[in-house]
Amino acid sequence: MGIAFYHHNMPPILLLYLILINLLGLVLYGVDKAKSKHKGSRRIPERVLLWVARLGGGLGCWMGMMLFRHKTKHTRFMILVPLWTVLWAVALALLGRLPKV
Repeated sequence: MGIAFYHHNMPPILLLYLILINLLGLVLYGVDKAKSKHKGSRRIPERVLLWVARLGGGLGCWMGMMLFRHKTKHTRFMILVPLWTVLWAVALALLGRLPKV
């Protein structure tokens, strides 16, 4: 989904950022799920998982939630992660509509 929004106006650094933040989100959800199975393991704080989504990694976080079946019973995650994904998608679509400078 993130690459589908690539447009000639999107700076390459932004595309790279979005790829990396989404990979980070996916990996963090996988790591936290693995740690959740071991008593006493230091978990990744929920606020960190949500901030990654807020900072543009929502698609990767959502994929991690579904792939690892992690945080899917938490209403806050099931609302906020898709919400921030949609907000980023809208922002990128609007960015693509800006006149090329």
